Amino acid sequence: MNNNGNIKEKVREKYGRVALLQDSCCGPGECGCGTSLSPMEAAGATGYSKEDLSSVPEAAILGAGCGAPLNFADLKEGETVVDLGSGAGIDVFLSAKRVGAGGRAIGIDMTDEMLAKARKNASEHGGYENVEFRKGDIEERIPLEDASADAVISNCVINLTLDKVKTFSEIHRVLKDGGRMVISDIVTDSEAEAVDPEEWCSCIDGALTKENYVAAIKKAGFGNATVLEERPYIEKVDGRRLSSIVVRAMK
Repeated sequence: MNNNGNIKEKVREKYGRVALLQDSCCGPGECGCGTSLSPMEAAGATGYSKEDLSSVPEAAILGAGCGAPLNFADLKEGETVVDLGSGAGIDVFLSAKRVGAGGRAIGIDMTDEMLAKARKNASEHGGYENVEFRKGDIEERIPLEDASADAVISNCVINLTLDKVKTFSEIHRVLKDGGRMVISDIVTDSEAEAVDPEEWCSCIDGALTKENYVAAIKKAGFGNATVLEERPYIEKVDGRRLSSIVVRAMK
């Protein structure tokens, strides 16, 4: 297996373990940010309100994100929103409440354990008739029709993909004209010269500089990309500083 295959399988393995253990993804070598916060505390620290966290199944909160993209998505009643790398479902469940019964919230994940957990969360808690979870590799093909989504969100997942431009191109494909993408993600001040699958899974080696991240979005067909928020994430790892950003682009 080539290194790319090793990276993807390592990501799948690590996130499957997070789903099974109901543990925060935060920790060196565990796909995360290197804190000892509980999942609830980690989610609060990245921007989720207490009201939002109390309104979704507790098992949906893994603390695996680096921001709160829904705070910037401006979802409206009746819209279709897609969450890439939906995990146990936190952003899908929050989106479902915002788009209402006339809208749809669709989660996409490549990890069987995460999909099983998210579907269980939906079935065991009422009020999520407008929610659906689909299996998909987002840099190969997002399992949606062309021009079918009003909004696409993602929380600290695009940095784990191998081909960012292909991933953003897939997002561009599934968005309706006038639709928007709102992504929370990790960027770095210096990209890795050599790639280690473990470090990639920890959101380090796969991170781009902010400039290259925005350039990848534009190369995928988006005419604009605006960084709405930026804050320090990890002071220094292997000589690199990591920051979390929220970026929005319109089709």
